[in-house]
Amino acid sequence: MELLIAVTSAFPLSCGNFAAGCRSFSCLTWDGPVALDSVQVLGLLVWTLIAGTEYFLYPAFGWVMFVAVFYWVLTIFFLIIYMTMTYTRIPQVPWTTVGLFFNGSAFILYLIAAIVDASSVTQELDSHNYNSWAASSFFAFVVTSCYAGNTYFSFISWRSRTLQ
Repeated sequence: MELLIAVTSAFPLSCGNFAAGCRSFSCLTWDGPVALDSVQVLGLLVWTLIAGTEYFLYPAFGWVMFVAVFYWVLTIFFLIIYMTMTYTRIPQVPWTTVGLFFNGSAFILYLIAAIVDASSVTQELDSHNYNSWAASSFFAFVVTSCYAGNTYFSFISWRSRTLQ
């Protein structure tokens, strides 16, 4: 939880502080590039730890790989949009809603994948891959908690934008 608090407190929760006085400003609801970067690094750890093993022999790890790589690529996509400020050129898109749905879906699917990952780790399956699978399970839960925090802050931002 300390990591999440440190990452999310580095950037403002709303866009009002980021673009003072600009009325047509549209923004992403994440807490900035640091939050996205932390999810990127931790998500990269999840899927590389599994990819370095013989995961294809066990279907459960295929699901974890799908979720981890899918959301890793999407997070890179949104990070590029955020860093290049492309969202300011497309004000028609409700970015707060997009952020809420993205983070919410990432939280739910990563939670399922982390549970599947943790329940599939056993030394009896393949003791050679046990440590990598156990580490990937740990980092999957860390990424899940990061997406949970991002979902919470996205909801706060979405609710404050819909009340205005």
